[in-house]
Amino acid sequence: MKLSIYLETSVIGAYLDNDDPFRRDLTIRWWEHDMREYQAYVSMLVVRELERVPEPHRSAYLNLAQPLAHLELLDEAAILAEGYLGRGIFPRRFAADALHVAIASVHKVDFFVTWNFGHIASVHRQARIRLFNTSSGFYCPTIVTPEFLVSSGL
Repeated sequence: MKLSIYLETSVIGAYLDNDDPFRRDLTIRWWEHDMREYQAYVSMLVVRELERVPEPHRSAYLNLAQPLAHLELLDEAAILAEGYLGRGIFPRRFAADALHVAIASVHKVDFFVTWNFGHIASVHRQARIRLFNTSSGFYCPTIVTPEFLVSSGL
């Protein structure tokens, strides 16, 4: 059985990010060689965010996301995200980031994959998410960047 991953929008965005060649190249290498080792998911929230990207990238991003399985936005995820916001784990202006994490948590996804260091992948925020999820009875995915999932070839 494969481990599961939730791809947050920044990972798909990095695939065509010419402003950060390291991040782009690592994302492409991981996507094309290692992602198949996992059951990859996105949500309609990811798709909606990609739909707001201007062309020429919008179509390419949506094509990357299209074959991936979609996780439902369940009521429990909305409640969990509201808990993150109410406790100040995520500022209100980052409600979408809170909802991404909540969706992955409610669906018990193994890894939450993001390049968003400022709002999601910060170790301090991860600790607060883990504490809140655990005390509230929710699963807590491991939050990582794609580089942590690159196969060592072993």
